[in-house]
Amino acid sequence: MRVAYFPDSFHEVNGVAHTSRQFQAFAQRRGLPFLCVRAGDRTPRLLIEDHLWTLELPRGPLSFGLERDLRFDVAFFRFIPLITRTLHRFQPDLIHITGPSDNGLIGAALAHHLRLPLVASWHTNLHQYAATRARWLIRRLPPSMRPRVARFIQDSSLDLMAWFYSLARVLFAPNPGLCTLLEQHAYRPCHLMQRGVDTNLFTPVRRTRTHEDTTIILGYAGRLSVEKNVALLAQVHQQLTGHGFTNFRFLILGHGAEETWLRNHLPNADFPGVLRGPSLATAYANMDAFVFPSHTDTFGNAVLEALASGVPAIVTPTGGPASIVCDGCTGFIRADSAFADAVLRLASDPALHNRMRAAARIRALRTSWDSVFESVYTHYGAALNE
Repeated sequence: MRVAYFPDSFHEVNGVAHTSRQFQAFAQRRGLPFLCVRAGDRTPRLLIEDHLWTLELPRGPLSFGLERDLRFDVAFFRFIPLITRTLHRFQPDLIHITGPSDNGLIGAALAHHLRLPLVASWHTNLHQYAATRARWLIRRLPPSMRPRVARFIQDSSLDLMAWFYSLARVLFAPNPGLCTLLEQHAYRPCHLMQRGVDTNLFTPVRRTRTHEDTTIILGYAGRLSVEKNVALLAQVHQQLTGHGFTNFRFLILGHGAEETWLRNHLPNADFPGVLRGPSLATAYANMDAFVFPSHTDTFGNAVLEALASGVPAIVTPTGGPASIVCDGCTGFIRADSAFADAVLRLASDPALHNRMRAAARIRALRTSWDSVFESVYTHYGAALNE
């Protein structure tokens, strides 16, 4: 099956980019005909290596930032002739997009124009992001109106997203709840496209701390942005110190708009920035608990990487991470107000902590990227059959 893949991001530091790199690597390992059209180099570049084709296209001066390392180019359509010629040469059986980015919009349009089956995977809860980021717009409204306006923004964004995803024949989502949501709103069949983890890279054996180091390291990895609810980390700090517990430090991995605020409100935190490869794996292994306060993540690659490193995770009941963590076994699923209590329970019960560390590792060992993408290719057949 010849697949043309149009990811929202590829080289950036986020879940979509990480999944996209793993997808391309899977196709390369299996010798599958795979064309990846993505934003990249400063000049358009088509590279053909056996079955793997990559077309990298630069974003121009009309692009604007969505995040620190993610942009949207309103003039990306200038590459449509080049992309169309490449598709004619590659002869795909279907086109797979990951969302309504500049690249994804072109992929959807060309699938319609070339009469190719369109497949779409949901990676980001953009409707929740819209509501969260609109708070500064509605902050001057009367307090009684703010929840209703925020709900209207979220529902309207969801309707728009559902319409866009209804253009595809088959949908993918990273957790069962999102699959149900998409089937109800986009009226298309939806299948799970979860995430895998490299358990050879992320492993407890990379831990470098000695037994004499009894400080509890609370870790976070991801974008430091408002929709990730990172302000809760400062609240956890206040609650822990309020209970008289001070033998802890935060290890914050990543970057984003909220970094300065966090530095000012987390006096006992280290901010090494974005880490990759062995450095990232060592940082995970040196954590004692992974504190992930996001309500908007659709899966949570970082949570799975922490579990693979033998680190119990504390996550919220809403969002994808709750589908990864087994409450009381590989971590805790708690409301925001109970995060600090979960940390205290781990810190006060070494036997429970050790059991959770072992269970977290076992949970991650059952996950592989190959099984994820083998399932995706199986469901591609349904799109072609329709």
